[in-house]
Amino acid sequence: MAPVFPALTAEQKKELSEIAQRIVAPGKGILAADESVGTMGSRLKRINVENIEENRRLYRELLFTADPSIKDSIGGVILFHETLYQKSRDGVLFPKILKDLGIVVGIKVDKGTAPLAGTDGETTTQGLDGLAERCAQYKKDGADFAKWRCVLKISDSAPSSLAIYENANVLARYASICQQNGLVPIVEPEILSDGSHDLQRCQYETEKVLSAVYAALIQHHVYLEGTLLKPNMVTGGQSCSQKYTPQDVAMATVTALRRTVPPAVPGICFLSGGQSEEEASLNLNAMNCCSLNRPWRVSFSYGRALQASALSAWVGKSENEKAAQEAFVKRAKINGLATLGKYVPSGSSDSASSQSLFQPSYTY
Repeated sequence: MAPVFPALTAEQKKELSEIAQRIVAPGKGILAADESVGTMGSRLKRINVENIEENRRLYRELLFTADPSIKDSIGGVILFHETLYQKSRDGVLFPKILKDLGIVVGIKVDKGTAPLAGTDGETTTQGLDGLAERCAQYKKDGADFAKWRCVLKISDSAPSSLAIYENANVLARYASICQQNGLVPIVEPEILSDGSHDLQRCQYETEKVLSAVYAALIQHHVYLEGTLLKPNMVTGGQSCSQKYTPQDVAMATVTALRRTVPPAVPGICFLSGGQSEEEASLNLNAMNCCSLNRPWRVSFSYGRALQASALSAWVGKSENEKAAQEAFVKRAKINGLATLGKYVPSGSSDSASSQSLFQPSYTY
């Protein structure tokens, strides 16, 4: 039944739905290039590049101007505040470069995590104050979708009911504010892969978390057709002694999603959660080959798992830009194929693409 006081007009709903569908069009996913200054600094440090704005700008330009063909596999790019206002060496704003390719521009809008008192190190996410004004400005400045990350963990005492419901309500409030201002919200309740839990425990906790998230979204009158979900894949913890195949991960993940995510949601864009580039692609491909019915597009929103090879090839040197761009384009195409269940590994993946990208208690 429609609410007595409609949250959105028919025109607003139509725009939000069309934006979401464009981002997860067949064969497409999201490049998460929204690393904060600090996170970008840790990435650059590993390749001995100084963390100054010009180096961050150079690296982002390298990705965004790699090749026009990236538009076939990248439907949206999430930017950090700094990046939204940066320009190419030719003086063109990054959002314009992306839009001219037909890629939808997104923006990270949360303000990071804060401790939840009385829990075992669990957190909530800050940034609701002033969010409406920020969203309105970002919409004017070229963004059409937004991202907000909430973080949960699995331990003997977590995720607690407090953490689950607090983060679900924060995500719902954020999503509602975004939609009021014309931005498609990416809803990201990430369960970290830190820990020794097995696949079954991760599936159980993922179902609990997603059930709470969608209950909150519905309670807040969020228009589901104008949203995207960015969840963790269901995997064993990093310290789990048992190893699982992509088919194991696919069956557990799709089962969890079928039990919790309404068919009205246009797309599910997985985070990579510290998996290697190749592992993230293989798991995504297995989901799209899974025998279970999937009423939503099953896609990607990768940061590390789209950029690791490109960073390794670049190492801050102008003469390596072309090689870095080729590495990025290659991985983008692989993930585009994986969203269609058509990625066939060649068996010759390089060391960068096979290297684990896990970082304990990962923050952006």
